[in-house]
Amino acid sequence: MKLTRRNFIKLAGITGVVVLTGGLAGCEDKSATTKNIAVAEKIPPADKATVYFSKTIDAEHLIALYQKINGQIVGKVAIKLHTGEPKGPNILSPKLVQPFQAQIPNSTIIEANVAYGGPRSTTEGHRRVLKANGWTFCPVDIIDEDGDVDFPVGGGFHLQKVAMGAHLTNYDSLIVLTHFKGHSMGGFGGSLKNIAIGCASGKVGKRQVHGLEDFGEWVMGDKLMELLADSGKAICDHFGRQIVYINVLQRLSVDCDCAGAGAAAPEMPDLGILASTDILAVDQASVDMIYNYPGPEKNSLIERIESRSGLRQLTAMAQHQMGTSNYELITID
Repeated sequence: MKLTRRNFIKLAGITGVVVLTGGLAGCEDKSATTKNIAVAEKIPPADKATVYFSKTIDAEHLIALYQKINGQIVGKVAIKLHTGEPKGPNILSPKLVQPFQAQIPNSTIIEANVAYGGPRSTTEGHRRVLKANGWTFCPVDIIDEDGDVDFPVGGGFHLQKVAMGAHLTNYDSLIVLTHFKGHSMGGFGGSLKNIAIGCASGKVGKRQVHGLEDFGEWVMGDKLMELLADSGKAICDHFGRQIVYINVLQRLSVDCDCAGAGAAAPEMPDLGILASTDILAVDQASVDMIYNYPGPEKNSLIERIESRSGLRQLTAMAQHQMGTSNYELITID
């Protein structure tokens, strides 16, 4: 299939539901290096993670949640978020992100070019979209502007390495700031999708994560979720303790922000913000909030998650010992 944005968005999934199981915490470490990519110290396993929550979505509460989890964020800080296709109706608002970024010293928003064509497939076009969407208040580093570098995947399901944007190695810490929503291929897009696809280089890494490099076709279902976990694990291993995760459950469309102006309107109300140092716990808590919502407005999003085998993201992370699905939810409101 030709690699175009239209085909990317229209790809249908394989129906499947996965039973959730628990896992051990801590992004696993390996001592190997690839192209001088060091792997961080091993994080001891934990039986339960802490996830902080606020039902209020504004900069004040976003900052307050971050301050609960930022103890290991040091040095040069990357903020990974999806800045969106042109005129995307559901992306996180720059008005929400600007005061958040302003209070994090030595921080930069990072993005990577896309693999499916369109203006964001080149650095020049990507910068035009950044400007049009309002991401002008701080530097935005397109991390694959100067190529990519291989990150090792220790014990991967399918991948031994993933080509990440080369500039990612310039940062000491990573804040994963995610607009949680549905996804046409992944079922849902949470913290895992944000880093696993979002940090991979457009020319090589994203093709690896989608299976195009190894399998020659767009991979769907369980295999895609396992590829996401492989890529996400490489980033977790690289940053070790210097990585945190924030999911904003707002504008809960069934579509990713990569759908641009054509993204479906949300049917569910906004639910709030979740924050944790554990990637599996924060994505698990986000999915749980969708499933536990009392009204039928959740049905379309749940159908999207299950029809794409999206829950396999969670069990794959557990198998990789990237975190735990056993969490304590603490409300700060």
